[in-house]
Amino acid sequence: MMRLLFVSFVIVFLSVPKDAIGQELKINDLEYFEKQGLNVLVYSNIFNGGFNDEKNAGIEMIMHGVRTAQGGAVRLSSAPEQWDLVPEVLNRKVDRSSQSIEAVLRFEDYNFESRVVVTAKGNAVELSVYLQEPVPEELEGKAGFNLEFLPSKYWSKTYLMDGRLNRFSRYVAGSNTTKPNSEKLKQFKGYSTTDDRGTGRFIEPLPLETGHSLLMAPEDPERRVKITSEDVELMVFDGRALAQNGWYVVRSILPKGKTGKVLTWTIEPNAIEGWIREPNVGLSQVGYIPTQPKVSVIELDKNDQVESKASIVKINTDGSSSTVFTGDVELWGDYYKYQYAKFDFSSLTTPGIYYIQYGDVKTNNFIIDNSVYDEITNATSDNWIPIHMNHMFVREGYRVWHGEPFKEGYRQAPPNTDHFDMHWQGPTTDTKYKGGELVPGLNIGGFFDAGDFDIETGANISVVQNFVRIWESFKPQRDQTFVDQDQRYVELHRQDGTPDMLQFIEHGAQQLVAQAEILGHMALTLSNSVLYNYHHLGDAASITDGLPYNPELGPYEVASDGLSSGVKDDMWVFTTRDPSRDMWAATMFASVSRALKGYNDDLADRALEQSKRLLKEATKLLEEKPDSRRFGWRGGAADVSTNLQLYISTGEQQYADKYLELLWPALDKNVSFVIFSALQGIPHMDDAFKEKLRPYMLKYKDYILELEKDNPYGVPIGLGNWAGNGMIQNFGTNVIWANKYFPDIIESDHAFKAASWLFGCHPYHNYSFVATVGATRPKAVFYGNNRADFSFIPGNVAPGVLFRKPDHFENYDDWPFLWGENEGTIAGNTSYFFFGSALKSLVD
Repeated sequence: MMRLLFVSFVIVFLSVPKDAIGQELKINDLEYFEKQGLNVLVYSNIFNGGFNDEKNAGIEMIMHGVRTAQGGAVRLSSAPEQWDLVPEVLNRKVDRSSQSIEAVLRFEDYNFESRVVVTAKGNAVELSVYLQEPVPEELEGKAGFNLEFLPSKYWSKTYLMDGRLNRFSRYVAGSNTTKPNSEKLKQFKGYSTTDDRGTGRFIEPLPLETGHSLLMAPEDPERRVKITSEDVELMVFDGRALAQNGWYVVRSILPKGKTGKVLTWTIEPNAIEGWIREPNVGLSQVGYIPTQPKVSVIELDKNDQVESKASIVKINTDGSSSTVFTGDVELWGDYYKYQYAKFDFSSLTTPGIYYIQYGDVKTNNFIIDNSVYDEITNATSDNWIPIHMNHMFVREGYRVWHGEPFKEGYRQAPPNTDHFDMHWQGPTTDTKYKGGELVPGLNIGGFFDAGDFDIETGANISVVQNFVRIWESFKPQRDQTFVDQDQRYVELHRQDGTPDMLQFIEHGAQQLVAQAEILGHMALTLSNSVLYNYHHLGDAASITDGLPYNPELGPYEVASDGLSSGVKDDMWVFTTRDPSRDMWAATMFASVSRALKGYNDDLADRALEQSKRLLKEATKLLEEKPDSRRFGWRGGAADVSTNLQLYISTGEQQYADKYLELLWPALDKNVSFVIFSALQGIPHMDDAFKEKLRPYMLKYKDYILELEKDNPYGVPIGLGNWAGNGMIQNFGTNVIWANKYFPDIIESDHAFKAASWLFGCHPYHNYSFVATVGATRPKAVFYGNNRADFSFIPGNVAPGVLFRKPDHFENYDDWPFLWGENEGTIAGNTSYFFFGSALKSLVD
């Protein structure tokens, strides 16, 4: 009896969020609810119609600087997957007089509308759902209100439902049932995320708990949330039961047959009174060479007081430490949610091991030495890139990264196919092949795009172009990868006597030349035909069964000769022609022909032939149909670059003349976009060409100086739905090339700002964005085909800090599944390889 009384006392005590007493939630100028330590957003970010549920929209909560909850919306599933239907937001209204924000949501497929109203109530918000019409019969028992919580912030923490004690598990827990497919609601574009293996049933998670009062993480003031509802039952689901990227879901079913206010929750997220975010002291986790600028950008809560001084502490060889530099901390100003200050310690040039002391914050150690950049590209070159070689068996020591994928080849995508990965096959195939017909010869070469296993042609073009630029600019002789094209075999950390870079160029060019020769032009993509295979995690060779599809066989049946199957899983090639993409490929083929000359002469000659043909045909098509420039943002620069690359490869004056004709108008339109194509021309043009470029370099300098005013980091920060590290890498590369030819105008110091950003001096945290690079603190988890393991592929480069409207920057290091901030791509990683190579050359 005494034990029961004690437990009851503990439950009552923990149910009262004492830290939340004080300041009340109010709608701020950016139209979300705010109090110190807490933000509640109501459709500041909406669901994307392309990828649907990206886990970054709806009603969201940012607790003590971390976005812990999202997806607050009327949903049709207890554990929403990425391709489940999401509601369209018809309108959003903010009413300051009533301190409420509302949104009207609509599921067009079911002619079903709801209105969600969120109102501030002291330390809590009251959330209500209103219906003008009852829930459609088809959605009864399925339409409900969901709010999703980030598992990595709650696993191993406790929760109470109506006083019953539970714990969120580190790994998916709970039970599932199955239901007949007739009860399954449609998913995005009619696709299905599941393979029922012929059973005719789908998986339905069962709730972990049900009740009317839920208290989450009572032991953790930073994560504690209380949700109560008197009129409907609360249920807790583990969304990971269906997909590894699922979140914990709190859900209530909308009652059937009712209108008006049909559901009310009270949500009370705890906010620690007087909470101030710990300063994020930015530094390069890789370190600094003695002569470069060394500036720490310090990100501070707007309620924090800026320390006037910061210090550099040296770690001595005997293990002792001593302060060797103390300097002023200068306030830069506000940038979105936080205020920023700078600490310049450039005068410190003595090699050694150091850390920054700012107030009570002590950073990880960093190195000052001339060697700090020597190996920054090795992990990417030795690991990430060869692991992403398609159509090869890839081994590393005892580990097999993947077997040989897609032995069955690729089939022509049927006309008018609207693909789940936002690809489109037009009304015709633009090839000699019919929809569904096998296209022979495409299962060769190429690189996986990213965390998935498709070959994005545009990405592969830029990848091979990056490789050629690295080869021609720096001639790296590094040989740490064994590649045998005849055996279709790759082994990491094993020499084969050939520079890896040449083998990377060859492997990418094999795929792209095959496309041009077999299809007559460049494909859009080679991708999955079924959604169930697209979200595959693990070994690429197991995505398909490796056997050509045989319509004469039943589902899952294998022919008696073992050479075909009834599994309709063969990959598709999307072939709608885009002349701008052909133009872009022509640029790359022209440069490939030079790089492979003397190594693979046959492939070099074929690449040059395709470059000339595609340039001629694409130019004509663009003249006939200028609106066909779907890739115009790339094609404009490609028109310039293609002619330059062909001139360098052939020496034919017609290409030089065309390059000069196109270059100057392009520079007038956008200097920063075309600058690299212009700088590449300097070694191949006369002295007058360089002088004519000089005014444009002055414009580019103005652009660089404007960045210093725009943000405290002085680099181009992306604010889209994909973080901006790629843009920052390109910026750094452009600066290095501009400094090479115009050192009197463009200072090399600006390139180090890009390096510092990548290696730790950025918003949200100070971790290196390059896996295993920056040994004191690189990011630990990335989005890749191994993301379910919460690990990384060495050398992976994260997209970076993702901007969440209206003012929040984010990069999770304990949750890899948000691709916009954590997915490494083959184009982005080779762009980093190029920038890193250029940076090393700047230091040498």
